[in-house]
Amino acid sequence: MPHRARRPRTRAEVSADASAASELLEVLWGRGQEAAASGTVSPSQLRALLVIEKHEGTNLRSLGEALGSRAPSVSRLCDRMEAMGLVQRAQSQTSRREVELRLSLRGRTLLEEYRELRAREVSAVLERMEPSAVAALAEGLAAFHAAASERLSPESGTADPLLREDVADSA
Repeated sequence: MPHRARRPRTRAEVSADASAASELLEVLWGRGQEAAASGTVSPSQLRALLVIEKHEGTNLRSLGEALGSRAPSVSRLCDRMEAMGLVQRAQSQTSRREVELRLSLRGRTLLEEYRELRAREVSAVLERMEPSAVAALAEGLAAFHAAASERLSPESGTADPLLREDVADSA
């Protein structure tokens, strides 16, 4: 379907479009996740694994801030992931009261598998798009990624209160 020029979209319209697209992405990604050799994880567990991967050695408090979850929920989430062999907890070298979280080999393998499955699904959709639409999407996604990464960074201290739902409880 060719990309047609039309009136500029409002942020609310673009937000609705992004939400609709993310729902379709979830459906596409879910199609292959059950087939992953490393097993499946809940959406909350997957989010936690991604944060731990990005901030290797993070502690429970920082993970909770990044996920927008309370400490007891994050602790239970990590208990389950540790029991599944996805993460390892270790005493912090700098503080006896803190625990560091690291991905296990199984956790890294699972993330790699999920990324491969997701990339295949996305590639199949991109093949159906016009090159100019793919280029526009790439530019927009790069800007979105930068803004979202900044907003969700534990170091930024700008986490939106709306993100403070207890997402880890669904694990």
